[in-house]
Amino acid sequence: MNVCGGAKILGIFPSHSRSHAIISSALMRELAARGHHVTVLSMHPQVDNVGNYTDIVLKSSLLDLLDNETKLGMSRMQMGIVQMFDVFFNLDLVLCDLQLQEESVQELVHSKDLSFDLIIVEAFNNECFLGFVHKFQAPLIHICTFAGFDFMGHWVGNPNPYAYVPSPILKFRDKMNFWERMINTILGTSFILVRNHYYLPRQNAIMRKHFNDSNDLPELSEIEHRTSVLFVNQHLSTSYPKPLMPSIVQVGGIHVKPPKKLPQDIQSYLDEASEGAIFFSMGSNVKSSEMPEGTIDALIKAFSKVKQRVLWKWETETFPGRPSNVKLGKWLPQADILAHPNTRLFMTHGGLLSMQEAIDRGVPVVGIPVFGDQKMNMMWAVSQGFGVSMDFNNITSESVSEALSEVLGNPRYRENSQRLSRIFRDQPLTPLEQAAFWTEYVIRHKGAPHMRSAALDLTWYQYFLLDVIAVLALVVGLSLLLVFLMLRAVLRKVWSVKDIDTSRRKGD
Repeated sequence: MNVCGGAKILGIFPSHSRSHAIISSALMRELAARGHHVTVLSMHPQVDNVGNYTDIVLKSSLLDLLDNETKLGMSRMQMGIVQMFDVFFNLDLVLCDLQLQEESVQELVHSKDLSFDLIIVEAFNNECFLGFVHKFQAPLIHICTFAGFDFMGHWVGNPNPYAYVPSPILKFRDKMNFWERMINTILGTSFILVRNHYYLPRQNAIMRKHFNDSNDLPELSEIEHRTSVLFVNQHLSTSYPKPLMPSIVQVGGIHVKPPKKLPQDIQSYLDEASEGAIFFSMGSNVKSSEMPEGTIDALIKAFSKVKQRVLWKWETETFPGRPSNVKLGKWLPQADILAHPNTRLFMTHGGLLSMQEAIDRGVPVVGIPVFGDQKMNMMWAVSQGFGVSMDFNNITSESVSEALSEVLGNPRYRENSQRLSRIFRDQPLTPLEQAAFWTEYVIRHKGAPHMRSAALDLTWYQYFLLDVIAVLALVVGLSLLLVFLMLRAVLRKVWSVKDIDTSRRKGD
């Protein structure tokens, strides 16, 4: 029975990324539809009128802090781990400060007559906003738009074995060799150390700077550990198995909806594709029109040779040399196109949302990963046998044709994608229903403190049983020492007796 109807919920989603907004918007719209009053602080207001839904629009964007070259999605693939850390640990600090300075946010910070029953925050480098959790004394739910970093599991006491759980920024599988496990461990540990001792103190300072009307504001790490539930955009059918506490809820595919009717021109184009169709899209953050000229030429040559029709998401007005079997569109309803029975293959950047839609619709993929978790997503697709991954730096017409021929000509890719689709759909609740249920569960049970892990109350050496190991090692060591001393005493006694007997014999 729902006893939390009409709850007041504050959603905080400061990311500029459209793909991130798709996840948060799906949940907040569903909660509004269930009768809750939601206030959403984000860069992506709703374009239509949604009942019970109030937008507070953020203006400052990470893109404002990047140079023109880095703004282009294609240049991000050149970013190494050091550059990624710079964005995560430096630019996001500046952005958090700028966003908290905005007038609409400051009005919320210093409000006197507002209250909320729950706060939902996107887990993505915006920790300074967690001051709202203390201000409104409300339970906290984090939502992560990908599988999440290992430190996020620490908020709820979840283990993260580096031996078989790869970092989302590495292109490792769960079955890692020695050196991969070594790299995975060093990277994960380094990330946590830098975050705890460099990044979080600075986020903490920004939070205290703006939430300056409270004398008892706790440390950020303490607020993070108040997390009641962590939603992760992951599902067992789309990732490697790993341990999860009850307070980590997988809602992978939360944005996927039943297919809708296609626009008439696209519907006719696909209906008339007697040999099937290929859908090509590089997602919302990467524009295919910004790809290097040589890459575009290679794709054009490869597409001109296939017998399938091609739907290509292309963001500009001009496209010189377009083959006759290629149809362009600045915006294309991706999930609905993938649901069409004539769609034979999806060429994608390997973004998580795109991969989930492909799996739900049962369509095999050819991936061209660019940055972030896309390489790992494609590694997983290859390991599951429903996709082929290509190196963006080595795109030729021959390599594209070979990849297309492999996936289109080998039925195992289609069979595996259909198998994964059956697994993905075999759930008692849809991912969106799951997320809505646990959100209302936390509200009903006042933060659900009964789900809090005792691991959160342990020191690091207690958590890893170092104190137990030390005592056991001491006991074993002392026991061995005692045995050694006893044996030495016995042997000395034996040898002394032998020496006495020998002396007597000599005297006789």
